[in-house]
Amino acid sequence: MKTKAAVLREPGSDWEVSELELDPPKDREVQIKMVSAGLCHSDEHVRSGGSTVRYPIVGGHEGGGIVEAVGPGVTRVEVGDHIVFSYIPSCGHCRWCATGYTALCDLGATITVGHMLDGTYRFHDGSEDVGALCLVGSFAERTVVPETSVVKISKEYPLDVAGLVSCGVPTGFGSATKMADTQPGNTVVVFGTGGVGMNAIQGAASAGAINVIACDPVDFKRTVAPDFGATHVAADAAEAIDLAKDLTNGVGADAAVVTIGVVEPPHIQAAFEAIRKQGTLVLTGTSGSTAGNTVQLHGSTLTLWQKRVQGTIFGGLNPHADIPRLLNVYKAGGLKLDELVTTRYKLDDINEGYHDLHEGKNVRGIIDFSL
Repeated sequence: MKTKAAVLREPGSDWEVSELELDPPKDREVQIKMVSAGLCHSDEHVRSGGSTVRYPIVGGHEGGGIVEAVGPGVTRVEVGDHIVFSYIPSCGHCRWCATGYTALCDLGATITVGHMLDGTYRFHDGSEDVGALCLVGSFAERTVVPETSVVKISKEYPLDVAGLVSCGVPTGFGSATKMADTQPGNTVVVFGTGGVGMNAIQGAASAGAINVIACDPVDFKRTVAPDFGATHVAADAAEAIDLAKDLTNGVGADAAVVTIGVVEPPHIQAAFEAIRKQGTLVLTGTSGSTAGNTVQLHGSTLTLWQKRVQGTIFGGLNPHADIPRLLNVYKAGGLKLDELVTTRYKLDDINEGYHDLHEGKNVRGIIDFSL
C-alpha cells in the first residue's frame, strides 16, 4: 500500500514528506495506523547529521497508533488494539532482557540502519529501500514494526498524549526517579526543560524532592516548569549552581539531571559542580554520535568526593512494564501528559515543528495525524 511519510534523504537536509510503498507485515510484525508522533530532539540529531544512520530513513520513534494488521506468529496484539512504541525492540531472552534491562536489548543494534529484524525493509521509494528509525518510523501515516516494538495499552487513554509515554516521559521521569534515585527531602537540578527535562522535573517532584531547580535559558520554559513541579528556576548554569548551594547550606544538590538537547562539555562540568559529595550526575541528553568526547571532568574531584556519573537510556526503565504503570499514574492524576503538548502539527508541517523546537517554543510538539 501507499503511505505518506517524512523522510530524510541525507544529513543536513530538511524532512521531505513523500509517498512511499509500504509492505505488509511479515512474521511477528504488525502494521500500525498512526494517531500521533512526538517531535523528539533525537530525530533532530539524525536530521542534522549528528547521529550516524543509513539514509534514506523515515524518522520518528515516539508515538501511538492502532493495530491495523498482523503478520504470522503475532501473539502480543491483535487488530484494533491501541499501542505505543518501544523504540528499542526487546527479545526477552538476551542477557539484558533476562535481567530486566530491556531498553538495552541486543536487538537495538540496528536501530540506526532501519531494517526489520530479518534484515529487510518495509518502506520503499521505487526500487530504493527506505529505513525506519528505531525500527519504528512513526513519522508516517502507516508503518510496519516488529511486535516486540509495541506496547499494548488500554483504550481508555487518548492516543495523542499516550504516545508521549513511548519516549520523552519515561526517559525524563526515570532519569530522576530511578537513575538519580531521588529520595524524599532531596535537592535536584534539571538542566534543560524540554520534552524530556520537564518529565525529569515531574519525576523528581513525585519522588519527594523538596527543591527541584529547573535550569533553562528560555523564558517560556522557566515559566511553565513550576506547573510540572519545579520549586525554583534558573536562566543559566551559574545561577542554578548558586541556588543548589544556597538551598543546601553550601552542600550542593543530591543529583543533577542533564537533559539538554545537544550536550556540550560545559553542561557536564556545570552539572558536576552543582552536586554534593557522593552526588549523582545523570546524563540523559546526547550530542549525537559524531560529537566526540563530551564528558571531561576533574578526576581528583570525582575520586575524593565520590561523585557518580550515570548514563541512561529510557530513564533506566522497562518499556513493557513501566509504560502501563506511568499511564496508570496519569489516570490517577499524578502525571501530567496533556499539558506537555504545546503545539500540534500536520505531517506536512514537520519542518515547522522542528523549527519551533529550535526556537524553544514547545515543551513537546506532536504530529497529529487527524489534522
